[in-house]
Amino acid sequence: MIFNLDMFLPMLSCLLLVIFVMVSVAFLTLLERKVLGLIQIRKGPNKIGLFGILQPFCDAIKLFTKEQILPFFSNSIVYYFSPVFSLFLALMIWFCMPFLIKLFSFSLGVLFFFCCMSFGVYMVMLAGWSSNSLYALLGSLRAIAQTISYEVALVIMLMSVLFMVGSLNLIYFEIYQKNMWFIVLFFPISMMWMISSLAETNRTPFDFAEGESELVSGFNVEYGAGGFALIFLAEYASILFMSMLFSLLFLGSNVISLFFYLKLVFISFLFIWVRGAYPRYRYDKLMNMAWKSYLPIVLNFLLMFVGIYIFLF
Repeated sequence: MIFNLDMFLPMLSCLLLVIFVMVSVAFLTLLERKVLGLIQIRKGPNKIGLFGILQPFCDAIKLFTKEQILPFFSNSIVYYFSPVFSLFLALMIWFCMPFLIKLFSFSLGVLFFFCCMSFGVYMVMLAGWSSNSLYALLGSLRAIAQTISYEVALVIMLMSVLFMVGSLNLIYFEIYQKNMWFIVLFFPISMMWMISSLAETNRTPFDFAEGESELVSGFNVEYGAGGFALIFLAEYASILFMSMLFSLLFLGSNVISLFFYLKLVFISFLFIWVRGAYPRYRYDKLMNMAWKSYLPIVLNFLLMFVGIYIFLF
């Protein structure tokens, strides 16, 4: 049997990418707990290992070794596999990252990103519905409405930028930002993208899918042990990806430089900072912001950039 190197190397690269993303997610949780501790003038995890550096791994071992409880009236197969597919999608979305080693040469990387992001809604819906709990169902419905609303604005924002780039391949963003970052040219869009990313990933102050005060933890209320851990990992993998995408689109996108990853960490830190600094938004205001503020503004921006594109080309 001939050893097929062309098949082996992409598979090895995918495996390494997934491992590095998972380790990054582990340390992002540690960073969040440390930063929130500093914001609230208390100590974060500091007992296990040097400065608590082994805490995420201990949490993972604890969660995955606990007993997996199946609610009696739940739709057991859907309930069991929803977190698995949720994490699978959150990791698969990373494959559109434009590596110069051509791990996957995506000429339609932007479309792949939107497809994976849209599929994530179904996992939240199925997780809430299959639990057969009213709190979980309400949490999933709110998450779906929120995510779909902000996806519309995100698509139009990205289309405005794509008209200036002229390609759906993410690698072109590096070429076009050699002299000037897009955050200078598209400053209002970049700020709206950042806020929409918070809503898209169900993060504070838009964490209505996980309203502890009124929904007893939201769509994941019936999950514990490994199922909860997988949902948790999927959420933080999405946060890291949205941070990476913001750096890629607006802060220069040379993915082989260390500076790019420092920018990624800074954007992830902003996600945590917002959580520590702002209270939860009101749900009707969130929807008003999506449909009455952001949508008209980004549509006007889109028309402006289409006009510039037609005028120039």
